[in-house]
Amino acid sequence: MAAPASPSPAAQVSPAVNGWWNDTVFYEVFVRSFKDSDGDGVGDIQGLIDKLDYLNDGNPDTTTDLGITGIWLMPITESTSYHGYDVVDYYAVESDYGTQEDFKRLIEAAHQRGIKVIIDLVINHTGIEHPWFKASQDDDPKYRDWYLWENNRPSYLGPSGQNVWHFSNGAYYYALFWGGMPDLNLENPEVTQEIYDITRFWLEDMQVDGFRMDAIRHLIENGIAQENTTTTHAWLQGYHQFYKSVDPQAFTVGEAWTTTEQVIDYIGDEMDIAFEFDLALSFVNAAYGPIVASLNQQALKVLESYPEGQYGTFLTNHDQNRVRAMLPSDEKAKLAASMLLTFPGVPFIYYGEEIGMIGSKPDEDIRLPMQWTGDAPGAGFTSGTPWRPPYEDYATRNVAAAIADPNSLWNHYRELIALRNQYPALRTGDAVLVEAGTARLYAMLRYTESEAFLVLVNPYPRDLNTELYALSLPEGPFSGPLKVELVLGEAGFDDPRAPTINEKGGFENYHPYDTIPADSSAIIKLTP
Repeated sequence: MAAPASPSPAAQVSPAVNGWWNDTVFYEVFVRSFKDSDGDGVGDIQGLIDKLDYLNDGNPDTTTDLGITGIWLMPITESTSYHGYDVVDYYAVESDYGTQEDFKRLIEAAHQRGIKVIIDLVINHTGIEHPWFKASQDDDPKYRDWYLWENNRPSYLGPSGQNVWHFSNGAYYYALFWGGMPDLNLENPEVTQEIYDITRFWLEDMQVDGFRMDAIRHLIENGIAQENTTTTHAWLQGYHQFYKSVDPQAFTVGEAWTTTEQVIDYIGDEMDIAFEFDLALSFVNAAYGPIVASLNQQALKVLESYPEGQYGTFLTNHDQNRVRAMLPSDEKAKLAASMLLTFPGVPFIYYGEEIGMIGSKPDEDIRLPMQWTGDAPGAGFTSGTPWRPPYEDYATRNVAAAIADPNSLWNHYRELIALRNQYPALRTGDAVLVEAGTARLYAMLRYTESEAFLVLVNPYPRDLNTELYALSLPEGPFSGPLKVELVLGEAGFDDPRAPTINEKGGFENYHPYDTIPADSSAIIKLTP
């Protein structure tokens, strides 16, 4: 059995140095639900191309696009399920979505607008209808060892207590998530070589900018140890060397849905970044309110644990109840957006999040068609019958209505993204939590040598006056008097006061406002 070809030496990107991804705001797209171009009720690649100007029209002076600079596409390879995570052909574009030529046109159109494109790469498992598994199931000697088989059913269950051994053709195969997605045997060098070939194809032939790597903590099992194994880490280190040898600027973001302490082990020489699930939950909980103490604790852990900025931030994704379903109002959703898009790291926005789309499990209901207009029955998503009906509020909650309302959640997202795109301090600047004198107020300073921004978020249901809060930063980056300017804030905010800078470059007992309104956020620019 031949070993995978050794990758040639790569120009490595240091985990301590910002890559292009640290200047990027990503938008997660489920193609099936984003935009249907041909009226068959299923979203497609042409529909996404048609809506690229909504994401970023390439002109920073316009105000009808979100300004995002990266797209993460959920699986777009051929599959038998609506979601695409049971791949049956890694080299074919899902026929419901289009062709390879359509995909190449998407890449070209996105790149013309300054948008990077990464795709889901699902290598933990395939679909049960994949030709590799069918051959393995039939005991083909070439493919039998491409999956995990046992003649007698092992006695242990999966990490969540689920059945992971499934009977077929006289033996048992391992499938962590369900019987329709059997796990690949990545300890087989032939399988690893095939993954390398697939990676090269999408990077070189299809010109993607990188990958979102699904379920990385489950890649290789060691008997009853089925997550975060040493062999998984070793495999990912080899994979990192390989994809960087193909393209040193190729980017990976790993999904390791676990605690911060375990996620950080995947950063640097395995994945470029990984998603920060604990921080995401803390953002949403803090926005709900009434206090932010748990967010401050988690934020400090993140800032101290990772290589600077090398983690993915988000609120919720395609596997979780939508953030607006978890928060009672658009005003609360604005608070969550303010924290997400001013925090260090690489932010990801789930499609429809910017208009407050609602959805709770089952999974199909958190992946409903995008609500473009209030038109029945397809909400502007399709001229036909949508593959799944849009959420019931589409007549009033849709992109067209949101863009027209200057106080909408959509316009709040657009302004936040514009600020992040404009100012390096909000993308890659240093970050420090500011003591607020109360657990009811979140305060963070982002700064570079030439600019600084003070972020304030009050999720408390009452206004905070000067008796209830006071901002302190015992040591800071400032050297003298500051000019202050409100660059984002809801009604109730006007020009702020400037702090008095102490001898250590910080400030004490600072009150930029007599009152910080309930359920509000503000971003104050501080310059010498």
